[in-house]
Amino acid sequence: MMIDIAEHGISDWVSIKDIARRQAISVKYLEQIVTNLTKSGLLRSSRGPQGGYMLTKPAEQYTIGEILRAIEGNLAPVACLEADVNPCERQDICPTLKFWTGLHHAVNNYVDSVTLDQLIDSCNTRDVLNFSI
Repeated sequence: MMIDIAEHGISDWVSIKDIARRQAISVKYLEQIVTNLTKSGLLRSSRGPQGGYMLTKPAEQYTIGEILRAIEGNLAPVACLEADVNPCERQDICPTLKFWTGLHHAVNNYVDSVTLDQLIDSCNTRDVLNFSI
């Protein structure tokens, strides 16, 4: 959805119906996603027959991490890593905490290293994504 809006919304509003048609995604599903993206300030909206959605900033300023977090929430693999401070009473004796913490950092570092603009470029050149962790 964000790629479609970035590609088609440079000077005009992009409607959910047009995105749904081009991307073969249901309008209902896109309506759920667009609410979170708008509330997070990643999209702006305009009502009316000529309305739709636009990005709030250039595509190169969006990370995939911020887009995913707007839609999915925290990307923590386990509940105890969702807050800034781990609330788990067992964290001092947890045999897997170090693993989950490492995975959490790896995922966040990766998704925050890729921009929306990079995905668009990749789609336009049809190259295989080659982002390294």
